[in-house]
Amino acid sequence: MVLTGCETTSTTQLDPLAVNGRTGSAPEIGFAGVMHIADASRTAGDFGNAVSLYRHAASIEPSNPEPLVALGDTLLDMGRPDDAIINYNAALKLNPRYPTALRGLAKAYLQTGRPELAASPLAIAYTDTPDDPKLLLLIGVADDFIGQHAHAQNRYRQGLRVAPADRSLITNLALSLALSEKFDQAIDVLRPIALAPNATPHERQTLALIYGLKGDEKMARELARRDLDTAATDHNLAFYDTLRRLPPEARSRAILSASAARKPQS
Repeated sequence: MVLTGCETTSTTQLDPLAVNGRTGSAPEIGFAGVMHIADASRTAGDFGNAVSLYRHAASIEPSNPEPLVALGDTLLDMGRPDDAIINYNAALKLNPRYPTALRGLAKAYLQTGRPELAASPLAIAYTDTPDDPKLLLLIGVADDFIGQHAHAQNRYRQGLRVAPADRSLITNLALSLALSEKFDQAIDVLRPIALAPNATPHERQTLALIYGLKGDEKMARELARRDLDTAATDHNLAFYDTLRRLPPEARSRAILSASAARKPQS
């Protein structure tokens, strides 16, 4: 992206980027500037503009994996995991051990319901950053997807030893315990943050789900009503009842598939 002023021999043109009265032709916006604008666009929810800008940044520095990873992350935000996978793989061609590309690729595979494909990038990333809480979270989610709940819980706890206040790790540990039918343990883990004044609706509704799976309809309804209207609450309670009647493996698939459909946590 280039912003230029016009020059003639008889007039002086204002630089669109001028400060303090500086005049002359505007300089070309470099890689860092394009990435900054792209990041701001993504943060503001202007994903289309962010995608265009990240692609432009990649053309400025074609050997730099950073804009390709940012492009992949934006495409995940847009619900386009298959397109994100293409860009993460392009970044990994430039640097096969680029940590954010490995994490992003694994996250995209999980979103598309292919946890077995997430195993390879996660294993590579783990050899380089075994104490990365975000990586341990993804490894735990992948283990939960394939029914290895005990392994998943070990990964979440490993992450919590590094980042004891990480709410995503706490929430996923509680959900994994519930998938193992350890409902009281799950409630003990999640209840302190889900009932805190700064709790998110996701945390409260995950606790409602766990109470529902346990069969405690009263607590499940009380929590659900904090964020949902009566009709939505009744719908969720009926869903919890349906889940409770499923075999454990089918119940896990249904819950994790619903979780993967939401914007992923990082």
